[in-house]
Amino acid sequence: MKFKLPAFLENIESPVEGEVALRRFAANPLAFGGDLDLFSAGANGALSGNASENSAIVVGIDEVGRGPLAGPVVACAAVLKSPDALLTLNDSKKLSRPKREAMFDAVKDACACYAIASASVEEIDEINILEADFLAMRRALQALGFPGLNETAPEIPIEVKGSLKDAANVILNEAQRNEGSSNGFPNILIAVDGNLKIRGVPAEKQMPIVKGDGRIASISAASILAKVFRDRYMDKLEELYPGYGFDKHAGYGTKAHLDAIRRQGFTPAHRKSFHPKSL
Repeated sequence: MKFKLPAFLENIESPVEGEVALRRFAANPLAFGGDLDLFSAGANGALSGNASENSAIVVGIDEVGRGPLAGPVVACAAVLKSPDALLTLNDSKKLSRPKREAMFDAVKDACACYAIASASVEEIDEINILEADFLAMRRALQALGFPGLNETAPEIPIEVKGSLKDAANVILNEAQRNEGSSNGFPNILIAVDGNLKIRGVPAEKQMPIVKGDGRIASISAASILAKVFRDRYMDKLEELYPGYGFDKHAGYGTKAHLDAIRRQGFTPAHRKSFHPKSL
C-alpha cells in the first residue's frame, strides 16, 4: 500500500521544521485528528496522546543504491539529538559528493544514535531489490535495538553509534532540563523516506514520508550517512575491479559504465538481475 504525504507536512519549508512537526505528532498524535489513521490503536507500541513533544523519538530512515547495476543497497536509521542539531541538513541528492563528505562527521556528531546497514548483491538477486531494501532497513533498526527483529548479519559490517535507549536518555534529559519532568521512555516513530512502510516492522510505528529526505531532518541525516558510506564502499570496489569507474558513477548505468562492461565483462559486484538488455 502506497501512502500520501500527511497533511500537516505539506507546507514544511525546511527539514528542521519538518522534524519539529513530526516529533510533535509522535508525542501527541491525538492532537492531529485526521492523521490518526496512520497508526493502529492497539497494544504493543501504539503511540499515546499524553507525551511531551520533547520526549518523542523520530527515527529517520533512508536508503541508497536501489538503481545501480552493481554494489549493495545501503540503509541508515538515524536519531538526531535535537531537531536543529545540524541546520545544514538536506537531501543528499542535492549535495555534491565533496559537500557530503565534508558533512559526514558533523552529521554523525548530530545524531544521538545511528546505524548503517546493507544488503548484498547476492541478496538483491535472490529476493529482489525492494525486499533487499527492506532487509537493509530492518538490519539498521535491529542494530539500534528496535525490538522484535531477528535478521542475519550483513556481508558488510554494520556501522553503529549508540542505541535507541541512548537516544531516549538524551531526549529525556533535554525534556527534563526544559520542563522539569519527563514521561518515561519516549514514543518512537520511524519516519521512512518514500511512500511505503517497511515490511517486517510494526506498521503502527511507521510513517512513510514522500521526499522525506528534503522534509525531515533525521531522514536527511540518514540519507547523507548512507550515501557517503556506500560511495566509500564503491571506491573500494574500483580498487578491487579497476577500470569500471565505480568511484565515479557508484555503479549506476552510465555510458562509461556500460562501455566498461562491454570491454571487460561483468564482475562479481554486478547484480545479475539488473543486466541491461543493451548488453
